[in-house]
Amino acid sequence: MSAELLSGRSARMERATSESSVVVELNLDGTGQSNIDTSVPFYDHMLTALSKHSLIDLTVKATGDTHIDVHHTVEDIAITLGEVLKTALGNKAGIRRFGEATVPLDEALANAVVDISGRPFIVHSGEPAGQEYHLIGGHFTGSLTRHIFEAIALHAGICMHITLIGGRDPHHIVEAQFKAFARALRQAVELDPRIGNAIPSTKGAL
Repeated sequence: MSAELLSGRSARMERATSESSVVVELNLDGTGQSNIDTSVPFYDHMLTALSKHSLIDLTVKATGDTHIDVHHTVEDIAITLGEVLKTALGNKAGIRRFGEATVPLDEALANAVVDISGRPFIVHSGEPAGQEYHLIGGHFTGSLTRHIFEAIALHAGICMHITLIGGRDPHHIVEAQFKAFARALRQAVELDPRIGNAIPSTKGAL
């Protein structure tokens, strides 16, 4: 199972295991159009927001053993999304590489910083005690938020710092983080006309 480059900066991957079946397709140079059906309603909402605010066209179709727990399906989608993102970026020529955004959602405020570095790393902090135990939308537990970002970072090969600055409502806390990540990712993957096809690294490779 590996992602395939379709054309330009578009990629697709099908990932099937005994626990889930996932299809993810994205276009980095899109307009934020999405078609999301993960079988986990709150996750649909978060991935729709990710697409809208990153301007990445995103299709996700997934089924899995959600009668046991949504964890497997949620994780496998994040793994696949990371792999597809990495493939669509190619050799990363011409990208801005770094992105940063701070996004509010009512009382919640989140900051995200992204480096398309080729070196996976995640720092995730600031959530209030007990957030990981909240059940949002009847299916999605708060602990999955970090798990999703971690899987994307590891499989896309990016460095990600996500900090919740403040928040009270569990839904808002998660959504502010997804929107901040989306805005930071939008900046980082954007093509920079000033550098043409150069690799934005003193090493000459990312």
